[in-house]
Amino acid sequence: MKGLTRAIRNMDKPLFIFTAILFLFGLLNIVSASSQTAVLKYHSALYSYFYRQLITIAIGVFIGMFIIKTPTKSYKLMGPFFYIAVLAVSLAVSFSSFGADYSGNNNWINIKGFTFQPSEFAKIVMIICVALLFEKYQDKLGSVKTEPQEKYNMIGKILLVGLAFPVIIFLQKDLGTMIIITTIFFTLFITGPVPNEYKLRTIGLCVILGFIALLYLSSKGNVLSGAQKSRFEFFDPCSRYEDGGYQICNGFIAINSGGLFGNGIGNSKQISYIPESHTDSVFAIIAEQYGLIATTIIFILFAIIIKRILNISMNSTTVKGRFICLGVATYIFLHILINLGGLFGIMPLTGVPLPFLSYGGSFTISLICALAVVQRIAVENNISRKKK
Repeated sequence: MKGLTRAIRNMDKPLFIFTAILFLFGLLNIVSASSQTAVLKYHSALYSYFYRQLITIAIGVFIGMFIIKTPTKSYKLMGPFFYIAVLAVSLAVSFSSFGADYSGNNNWINIKGFTFQPSEFAKIVMIICVALLFEKYQDKLGSVKTEPQEKYNMIGKILLVGLAFPVIIFLQKDLGTMIIITTIFFTLFITGPVPNEYKLRTIGLCVILGFIALLYLSSKGNVLSGAQKSRFEFFDPCSRYEDGGYQICNGFIAINSGGLFGNGIGNSKQISYIPESHTDSVFAIIAEQYGLIATTIIFILFAIIIKRILNISMNSTTVKGRFICLGVATYIFLHILINLGGLFGIMPLTGVPLPFLSYGGSFTISLICALAVVQRIAVENNISRKKK
């Protein structure tokens, strides 16, 4: 208890306050955003999704308290353990009866109605383990005394840890999550301690191998499903209202009808026409109900949160702390970019949830855990600074 109290005292208070505000707003908004789905589609209570999300957040906070008081030096043992555990579960989902299909993605576990998505936790464990490898190999990678073959061996281990999950998730047909994890990894790799000439060679090799793999899979007809291909036809969705543009077009209508101040809480007219109104398209319902001013405030809070995490990264006293925070900031930014990009019709709609605001168990717990890790790094930064 003493360790937790000390950690809370040294955590980044603005980051905690702004994330708490968004989580609370998202929780309350789920009541109206999920009303049609809960009552008409599943014939359950009006507040059923609200209570589920509340329980999910409570579980996340409970786990987060343990993370905040756990020193990051223990990640050397815990990081690989959780990486292997998530990897094993992901493989089990792909090749066992535990795997369940949801919206075309075969990366869910469904046991007696309890659904769980291991790939959400792959993001944070991959970030931590890559950061640990950077810290372990930084001196050798930057030393002219290290033989090129030894450097390539270290880079190979980094690539294996960073790209194992994207390959598995691609085979599970979850394009959005695969893109996010791959982009997070290469953001870390490009900014990491690997010498520039080795970065260029490695990235070039990855591009060539990726291109060959795509050609092979294309010849077998296994690259993208029909549903995934249709998502790339995202331009002018209202002209294809009955053929793939239904969700985005109704999202446009909802956003435009919100105006400056919105139509009021519970007064969404498009909620009956927008699929996944409490998950993928939750921002459209928020814009319709609360208007431009409220959504602008949300954008400002998003920017502040990402900036606070990047500040913690720059002030980190350890290599792993710096790259973990950079990875989490990238993780949050990509979710915002891909969710809203799909909703605004400027990129494919991939079913990626919007941080803090979308309903979702695995994603919400994973996000809270990632933020708790960032807070632990902030705690260690503050304690180290006070000792000087």
